[in-house]
Amino acid sequence: MFFILSKLLDFVLSPAVWLVGLVLLAALVRHARWQKRLRWAAAIGLLVFTNPALVNEALLAWEKPPVTLRQLGRHDAGILLTGITEGQKSPHDRVYVGPGADRLLHTLWLYRAGRIKRIIITGGSGALVQPKVSKDEMPRTEAQELQVLLRLAGVPRQDILLETRSRNTRENALFTKELLAQHPEIKSTVLITSAFHQRRALGCFAKVGLHPAPFPAGFYSSDRKPTLSYWLLPGDQPLALWSILLHEMAGYAVYRVLGYAS
Repeated sequence: MFFILSKLLDFVLSPAVWLVGLVLLAALVRHARWQKRLRWAAAIGLLVFTNPALVNEALLAWEKPPVTLRQLGRHDAGILLTGITEGQKSPHDRVYVGPGADRLLHTLWLYRAGRIKRIIITGGSGALVQPKVSKDEMPRTEAQELQVLLRLAGVPRQDILLETRSRNTRENALFTKELLAQHPEIKSTVLITSAFHQRRALGCFAKVGLHPAPFPAGFYSSDRKPTLSYWLLPGDQPLALWSILLHEMAGYAVYRVLGYAS
């Protein structure tokens, strides 16, 4: 049930849904004063949620800051969180990578730079409905899909460890801890996930007694720009970014309340 409810947050916490709802309510209500209030609310909401500077400032405050290679040091393994492949896309004879692919690229970068010796990929499937595959194809977990790409990039099989059961960040932490218990030689780790997701991920791993070094990737924020276009010109991308940010903030709050994250 918790897994299903977490997916509903994508819809409930969408500013686009809020704006459409306000417009529909304004068209349905008969009271002139309430119609005016709802229209004003929709107009103000549109200005706020399409302003690139406002969402960027919010993202800068929420995302964990980048870490330099010198600051990171060297570790036994990097823990790569999944959630960046598009399993619903066919044909299923390849791997489709969506937003957040920097997680994979930065993991490979750390491995090639000698900052991590091994790569732990954690993630089963985060989809409510599993994709249909032909009888000649075997369904892959998200971790297995990313393993395919790392192997194609030349990472030896013995340097990749898979955790393929988890469906959310809490389970990522729980099942990674079980995996690490089977590999006592791995003493220091790096957690590689998107910058906006690092806060919740670190909290979940800390809750199960793991304290990996953070390495944020896949930043949605950008450097501030001293231009009028940055502060004033509206755009369509901020709507999507607000949805991502609000979903993550709500998820973090729920995890804290339920005791899944510290």
